[in-house]
Amino acid sequence: MNCPSDSMQGKNIMFVHTSIRTSNMKRSIDFYTRLLGLTVLSRREIPQNNAEIVFLQDPQAKGATLELTFYRDQKRFSQPDYEDRVFDHLAFEVKDMNKTMQVMRDAEVMITDEPFKLSATGSLIAFVEDPDGTLIELIERK
Repeated sequence: MNCPSDSMQGKNIMFVHTSIRTSNMKRSIDFYTRLLGLTVLSRREIPQNNAEIVFLQDPQAKGATLELTFYRDQKRFSQPDYEDRVFDHLAFEVKDMNKTMQVMRDAEVMITDEPFKLSATGSLIAFVEDPDGTLIELIERK
């Protein structure tokens, strides 16, 4: 398959962020900053589509940037059942899975999959949902 990046060998293209919609910006900022440790990089209005966007990233600025988008005119907000979703999940590396899971439980976060290993020597992973039902993978590398 021939695509533009084949001819440019990735030299002129860089992945910069992922955007997810939120039904409540304040609640989402709280979730991603307080529970996952991200920091707000910027926040601005987009008057052309009556929206607000917020960019977040880990404090070390090593990971990807997350954009939260709130469309004020959106009347209905729902996540399809897992089997019907197009977008699968966001992933965050954590240092201590047990501590992270306890923080999630204390905050009454929806835990969809308790910690498990894909193989005997593999990383420990778990899945939770953000306040709007976006699936989040937590990874503790060994």
